[in-house]
Amino acid sequence: MRIGIVNDLGLAREALRRAVLSTPGHQVVWMASDGAEAIERTRANRPDLILMDLVMPGVDGVEATRRIMAETPCPILVVTATVSGHVSRVFDAMGFGALDSVETPTLGPRGEIAGVGPLLDKIAMIGRLIGKSAELTISSDEIPVFVAPWTGPLVLIGSSTGGPNALALILAELPLQRDACTIIVQHVDAAFAPGLAHWLSERTGRHVEMVTPGARPGSGQILLAATNDHLTMDSSYRLHYDVEPASLSYRPSVDVFFNCVATHWPRPGIASVLTGMGRDGAKGLLKLRQRKWFTIAQDQATSIVWGMPRAAAEIGAAVEVLPVDRIGQAIATQLDRHRSV
Repeated sequence: MRIGIVNDLGLAREALRRAVLSTPGHQVVWMASDGAEAIERTRANRPDLILMDLVMPGVDGVEATRRIMAETPCPILVVTATVSGHVSRVFDAMGFGALDSVETPTLGPRGEIAGVGPLLDKIAMIGRLIGKSAELTISSDEIPVFVAPWTGPLVLIGSSTGGPNALALILAELPLQRDACTIIVQHVDAAFAPGLAHWLSERTGRHVEMVTPGARPGSGQILLAATNDHLTMDSSYRLHYDVEPASLSYRPSVDVFFNCVATHWPRPGIASVLTGMGRDGAKGLLKLRQRKWFTIAQDQATSIVWGMPRAAAEIGAAVEVLPVDRIGQAIATQLDRHRSV
């Protein structure tokens, strides 16, 4: 994989360079010391992946991500000294198209690199998404939690690259529903799911919480898939996480969850596939449409990457293809119709 490195600190750039070159088949095509230089280098020589620092003088990583994804889009992994210390900036960058985030490895006094494992895992995962090989081995423990059965209208949303901003726009448009449950499957690492839930809550004024294994959907909830395993639903409407199918690159998979809901939930609802790389969610959305759900795909003009919604539109999975600023109102309108039936 051809990789570009962006960081204003020389030691950090060297640590990242050594980390990249430690894996056979990876090469560093250029290094940039700030966002402005990264934008120019990407124009001249677009890599397969950019490792983008967040906090830099001048053009920072968020603005550099926005401009690169608008002008010369390519996969971007945010690499920052402290993810927890920059949660808002991390999700701003992801809203503009960054795929994921990880902390910067450090260079020790004898040249050793500390903390390189998570970075290499992320690079491998992204490599798999764009056609290279990578392996994911993830497990989860399930803790059953009883919630009274409820079978009201569900709103399902699947998203990936550029998803956080799209989700914020849609959730902010939804009325404060007390008779519907919204469940979100966003391609995001488990380490950042709590931050995303908090960020969405702050941005939208809606309380977004993470799915608890063993719980059932409840009226008025907005739930977010919270692990790297796939969100599933069983015949008693309980939500679980499952490592299988382990071969899927997209985790958690929108298709896996949509298919489970189409199989088990007793009444049609509303489902949408938003901006994202690849085709995840298209087949699941089609299955929901075949079960009489109202289905929506985000349009090309407002998608950071028109991969997932395009795939859904191409196979006839979407009843409507809409710009992101109209999806929230479309969902609200359908919920009104559900209440009147």
